[in-house]
Formats: sequence, structure tokens, C-alpha cells
Amino acid sequence: MKKLLPIFLVMLLLASAGYFLLKENPKDIKKETPKALKLEEFNRVRSCARIPTFLSNMGIKRPVIDLSQMHYKGIAFYYGRNFTKVLHAKEWERYDSLGTYTIDSLGNIYLTPNPFISIKPSTFNLQKAIYKMDSKSGKLTRWMEIDDVKPNPNNPYGLISIVYDCDNSTLIASSIDESDYKAQKGVIYQINPKTQDIVNRVEGFDALTINILHTKNSKYLIAGSARDNGVYAFAFNGSKLTSTPHKLFELPNPMLRVRKIKVIGKNRLKLEAIKFNYSLVAETNKKQRFEYIATYNPTNSTWKIIEANR
Repeated sequence: MKKLLPIFLVMLLLASAGYFLLKENPKDIKKETPKALKLEEFNRVRSCARIPTFLSNMGIKRPVIDLSQMHYKGIAFYYGRNFTKVLHAKEWERYDSLGTYTIDSLGNIYLTPNPFISIKPSTFNLQKAIYKMDSKSGKLTRWMEIDDVKPNPNNPYGLISIVYDCDNSTLIASSIDESDYKAQKGVIYQINPKTQDIVNRVEGFDALTINILHTKNSKYLIAGSARDNGVYAFAFNGSKLTSTPHKLFELPNPMLRVRKIKVIGKNRLKLEAIKFNYSLVAETNKKQRFEYIATYNPTNSTWKIIEANR
């Protein structure tokens, strides 16, 4: 118990520091970052994702996928007028909490796990897998396990974010297991979903979230770091992800981490940020989420970051 006491004290100090920095951060803060990676103009691109067949057969169109764990464990679909109807099967709870998802061109949903509130005997094993909801049947299965992912009591997180690359028909997933306050040991995996082979891996970066950004002539994987308040870009060399992260910009608040990134228009990103320090905290409460709009100026390669929910 004495050996664990310093760790608890460090975590307590970090949490306290985060609270006061957040408290002192004005909502109308704006920040422009200096020149970094020179990007071309970018915009939204049409996704190849399709609504799962089993939902279409039920007459459900444009559902909202809920992984918040606030009302339903696992996954639920809200649909209908004002999204007042819900579809949730008890069997979708078998893998506990799920955190992020992506949909392929056939309507299959791939999901990553998320340890939630407390650690159970099954927690670490659950974080090692990617889960799949079959487009035709709606059956949720433990689709692929990555043995290299090894969560532990000090860092219960494993696979944490996933995106489907429509251009190459591959999955890209990130893990942050084995990382600690001293070392960044995260891995980004490129996976062939047909064979479940890992075709490429980028090591040494803790990506809390990932998404794909298309510029006029290039493509990047953009990632929110679990280590700092920055958003980074990895270039593609053909279909292969390169290993060098380029910092694009930082959030105004140094204690926040970008958990979601979405391209919402020409040269504009929408970001959702949370407090994160590798410990188990229920981050589902909307009061614990912060939204920002990041606007890029391709003329001078600068970003303007403003808080969206002020």
C-alpha cells in the first residue's frame, strides 16, 4: 500500500491542477497558432459508409448511434421523429461499454471498447479487441483481438479509437495501453478487414482519437493526442501511413485532450475535448465535454481555435 501512495498523490495533484486551470479558462478565449504543417485547403468528403442492412430492413433511416452508456449499456440506436424511438438488444451489452465506432461500405459497424467507471475482472481482456456488428444480422461479436494490447491497473485503456479508410478499404485503430506518465507507447494499426492482418503499424504515439482528412491533393490521418492538448497529422505514402506526427495546433486549455474530430466544412474542424489522464473517469456527462471550432487559413498556414459552446 505504501508503494502505491506516491502514485495516488501524483494523480490527486494532477486532477487538482486540471480543475483550477479549467476554472480559470475564460470561455471567450481565442488562440492562433504559429505556422506548422502547410496544408492545402480541405473540406468534407462523402463517406462510403452505409446504413446497416438490418436497420434498413426494419424501416429505420438515419439513426443516431448512442455509445454514451447513459441509458443503455453497449450500443443503442435512436430513430424516428425527434429520435424518440430506440432500438436496443440485451445481447449488445455482453461486451460492456463501447467508446467509438466506424462504418464500412457494406454497413458493418466496427467498435472499440471503453473502460467505464470501475475496473472488473474482465476489463483488461475486453480492451484488447475490436468488435463488429454485422450489417445483415445485427449480431455483435468480438471480431479481432490484438495480443500486443496489454492494459493494466495503472492504465486500463487499450484500443480506443477506430476509423474506416474508404479509399483503401482498411481499418485504422489506435491503442494507448502500456503508456504511463513517463513513456508514450501507443500504437496506430492499419488492418485489412478481409483477412484481419495488420498491414502497418505506427508506434510511439498515443492517439486518443483519429479521423481522416482529405486536402486538395493529399490525405492525412489526424489525431488528438492523449498526452497533450494538440492535434497532429500523419501523412499517407500511397496507402501506407507514415510514422512522423506533425502538430497542427493546440487547444487553448492545456489540460484538455481532443476526444473527437470531425470535418464540418471548408477548412473547418469540430472538436470535442475532455479532461484525460489515463485514469478511469466517467467522461459521459456533457458538462465534462468542451467543444471547439478550428478554422484553417491556407494562405499563411495558421489555425484559429474558438470555443463553440460558450
